Amino acid sequence: MADVARRGGVHVTTVSMALRNHPAISKATRERIQELAKQMGYQRDPVLAALVAYRYQASSSHPNQLLAYVTNWESRWGWRNLPAYREFYNGAVESASQLGYRLEHFWLGEPGMSHRRMGSILYSRGITGVILASHRRELAGPVDFDWSRFSALKIDPSPVRQPMHVVTNDQPSIIRLAMRRALAAGYRRIGLVIPRWWDEHVDLAWSGAYLGFQQTLPPKDRMPILSYADPFRPWGWRNDAPDTAVPRGVFEKWLQIHQPEVLLSCGPFVEKRLAEMHVSVPDDLAYAEIFLTDPDGHTAGVHHNCTHVGALAVEILAGQIQNHLTGIPAIPTATVVEGTWYDGESLPVRAAAPETAACLDPRLVEVGSVRLGQGSGIDGVPGPKGGAMPEGIQGRAPPGTT
Repeated sequence: MADVARRGGVHVTTVSMALRNHPAISKATRERIQELAKQMGYQRDPVLAALVAYRYQASSSHPNQLLAYVTNWESRWGWRNLPAYREFYNGAVESASQLGYRLEHFWLGEPGMSHRRMGSILYSRGITGVILASHRRELAGPVDFDWSRFSALKIDPSPVRQPMHVVTNDQPSIIRLAMRRALAAGYRRIGLVIPRWWDEHVDLAWSGAYLGFQQTLPPKDRMPILSYADPFRPWGWRNDAPDTAVPRGVFEKWLQIHQPEVLLSCGPFVEKRLAEMHVSVPDDLAYAEIFLTDPDGHTAGVHHNCTHVGALAVEILAGQIQNHLTGIPAIPTATVVEGTWYDGESLPVRAAAPETAACLDPRLVEVGSVRLGQGSGIDGVPGPKGGAMPEGIQGRAPPGTT
């Protein structure tokens, strides 16, 4: 570092700060010194860098440094009614506390509040780290802060037009995990039912992964997605949306034509219709939840680990702050968090069909010989065995983003 300082005609402290992107050094000087260091083959000592980061974090001059958690919903705390958003926030708060920061919530919908004014308020309070989270898609245009002042990232894809590092759930791996588990349990025809707005919010990650996985199945076992137009789509992100369930007529026709053996969906989208049609889970139709909020042994499915998403977002943001990485990144990156599978009574194990064995992760091919019962229900659909849903498929708020 001293050699770089001599060649550049600056003090060694200036070199140290420039290599850490410290804003006290002008951008032109930082870029000049960084390029000079690169030409001279300078490499940072990772042990020393870790020590500097630790000293910064433990410094008494930065006690409980504030981080901003900026939301954009129809009300200040309305997003808390959605499980994913609530868990994102809780994970972020806990992680911030563990790292010596304090997370404070700010709402872009404050009366008379503009983006620029909000950005100025954050800056005047000494806030250098910002997380954008829980932004309704219809309100989720770019946030017009002076981003050169802040280290920042977002949780979840919205605001979609904000080029920024993102931490989110890995929806493609969640779908693939659910399908592999269904195959491992002995099912061949796997159906997916979701509203279009839920898929569009994650840039078609649900449907893309499902259709891609279908290509690994024998042609006779492939099924089209039931992706329905929610009649209350403008309400889709509201907490008082009257009904997000799949239309009954559309659902009945799809079941009759395609006859799935197992259904992948989210409770609020299908449970009401299944009860109305007296389709019993799992006797007539097996079920796996792709947004499992309460793993209790009744409903099989994938838990999204949203608390970990929020915690990881704070960890990444803290690294940006320590390295003085501010502004809109030239190449935004995405960090995704996988889901965790939980077995449940809604997806009992039966013998696996030989032709599906090649599609399975070898670690999952441990199946028994339990079979689903059959009844005499609606035309083309296995009939009811009492028409009751298992306890685990309970009414839930629409999960929102994941």
